[in-house]
Amino acid sequence: MVVRGESKTTMADLLGLGLDAAAGGVFGLIGTALGRVAGFFERRDENAQEIARWGHEYRLHELNMKARAQESEIEIELAAQAGSWAGLKASIAAETASGRASQWVINFLRLVRPSLTFLLWLITAGIFIQTENQAIAEAAVFAATAATLWWFGDRAPQQINRSHP
Repeated sequence: MVVRGESKTTMADLLGLGLDAAAGGVFGLIGTALGRVAGFFERRDENAQEIARWGHEYRLHELNMKARAQESEIEIELAAQAGSWAGLKASIAAETASGRASQWVINFLRLVRPSLTFLLWLITAGIFIQTENQAIAEAAVFAATAATLWWFGDRAPQQINRSHP
């Protein structure tokens, strides 16, 4: 009977061992599932942080591009203004290099544009009166008006920007 008792104990031990193994397996699966769920949330948080970081990098890159574009526009504007000032300096240097002109030469030069304009309008009036073709008369008036406004508009006083040399 001792043999039988040992076998009952061994059966109970085997049954207990089986139950322990099953319970350990269930708890292991639950632990694995909990680890996977925790890993999912960790990856989601890491992905959100990466997305936020790359979004920040993207916005920073856009701002840098805008800043470079503005710098380029400013450099172009400065180069254009520097060219204008260089042209003005060269023009003034050319004016002064020729020396002082006689007063009658200066007065004569001042009368060139008004005299040419007066002659232009005399010719235009002659064309307007003499021609029977209205298209020619209109073209002559158009040309005279454009020339007059261009000649005197080109001489119009301009604002001087005192912030540049």
